[in-house]
Amino acid sequence: MENTIYIRLRHRVQVKPDESLLLKDIAQIISNDEIHQRLNMLHIHKVTPQDKNIIIIDVMKVISVITSAFPNNEVQAVGPAQTIIEVMLKKKAITLPLFLLIWMLLFTGAALTIMNFHEDVSMQEVHQRIYTILTGEEAYKPLLFQIPYSFGLGLGMILFFNHVFRKRLNEEPSPLEVEMFQYQQSLDQYVVMKENKESMKHLDDD
Repeated sequence: MENTIYIRLRHRVQVKPDESLLLKDIAQIISNDEIHQRLNMLHIHKVTPQDKNIIIIDVMKVISVITSAFPNNEVQAVGPAQTIIEVMLKKKAITLPLFLLIWMLLFTGAALTIMNFHEDVSMQEVHQRIYTILTGEEAYKPLLFQIPYSFGLGLGMILFFNHVFRKRLNEEPSPLEVEMFQYQQSLDQYVVMKENKESMKHLDDD
């Protein structure tokens, strides 16, 4: 239909404080050329300090705005029913002492974790046993295995996280990135469900 407007809300949008949200900022739009530019510039929401850092915009609100401006057009929504607006608040810069403190905590925690794991699985005894089997001699510190194993452990962690500092080794996501993605999806779903419950509560109170 020529008079049909198709919209698809974006899943997550980042905005600055006090920014005015237009329809083009939160949705993909398909319409005839005559009204497309006017649709893009439709005002949807004004970010205020009361919004805090997360805003949920429902597709019904968007449809209501569009039909008010274009009553003779039919609106079809596809995709997600809500879009999450993340207000990018100014973050305080991390000072050098705080950075060093966090780095030391992470380094110490990772080192203790690796040492405790090796102690639990008796890694030193395993190296001693392998050394004895291959050489026929006993050694309390079989450096022939321990040194390559230490380098291999570090290389394995680099391959696991798929990063060398800020450089990515390949396009395949690391297991940590996949877990973070799943966590973000679960967090977004929780925020949307919570917002829906709050909206229903307000309706019941009214």
